[in-house]
Amino acid sequence: MADVEEAQQILAALGMPLAQHNQMAGMTLIALCGLTPDAAWSTAERRRCTVTKGIMDYLKKHYGTEYAPNTRETFRRQVLHQFVQAGVADYNPFEPDLPTNSPKAHYAVTDPVLEVVRRYGTKDWESAVGRFRRDQGALIERYARERSRSLIPVRLPDGRELRLSPGRHNYVQRAIVEEFAPRFAPGSHLLYLGDTAKKDLFVDRERLAELGIPITDHDKLPDVVLYDAKREWLFLVEAVTSHGPVSPTRIVDLEAMLAGCPAGTVYVSAFPDFGEFRKHMRNIAWETEVWLCDTPDHMIHYDGERFLGPRPRDE
Repeated sequence: MADVEEAQQILAALGMPLAQHNQMAGMTLIALCGLTPDAAWSTAERRRCTVTKGIMDYLKKHYGTEYAPNTRETFRRQVLHQFVQAGVADYNPFEPDLPTNSPKAHYAVTDPVLEVVRRYGTKDWESAVGRFRRDQGALIERYARERSRSLIPVRLPDGRELRLSPGRHNYVQRAIVEEFAPRFAPGSHLLYLGDTAKKDLFVDRERLAELGIPITDHDKLPDVVLYDAKREWLFLVEAVTSHGPVSPTRIVDLEAMLAGCPAGTVYVSAFPDFGEFRKHMRNIAWETEVWLCDTPDHMIHYDGERFLGPRPRDE
């Protein structure tokens, strides 16, 4: 009996990413195979399926699953595109020369996947899955390799290398570590480096504890924390690409968290360029610093008694 949970199990076994073995993806596989609720997986067939009539209308008729017309693009972009990438489905196999955006555009389950599907629930199932993954490869593994190639390498002060997830925010974080620190905090130690995908990518728990900074609150720390032991300065740097400069509100929260830290605190808002800085300049707290990635040799000081030094704490 072909049901959506079994279809999801098949897609997971084939190595599809989590987003492509959800309910919509499972129902799509069922439609591509031309199955009905009382049909066995062994009766699956390769058939021509347009998105609307071949998949959406088919599922409404046989499974009572109704999708809104505006979900047609969701089927294409979030399910079928990945099915084609993974070798689960072919695009326009019965008319390969169809023009782009043709109303006759269609999909069909591939022959290798058809062979796997027909063996679901039999003693040959695992060996069939193994052959497919060996010959075709798992899309989830391919995506992982592509993601690894797109990661942003960042060289730490001690020579070690970390890799940040791609994105403008993390390019600013790399610049803080590789460009800001050598210029304005030479010889400093990296204590914390967040990541848009993993907030505690790098945490020096031992040094933070020595400085009286509660480790359990590391998710409240700025994006980058550096410690200059020679001057006993703690640099708290926010990477700003859309939100999050060192505002007066942020200062109050951080000062409360750092009440037990004896080091002098230097607050820095780091921006990719002057254009981004202009968007936030009214929200930046006085007696803090501003640094721009595109002019790395210079700083902007927001008032105070001296340039670049610990901010006076409220008595």
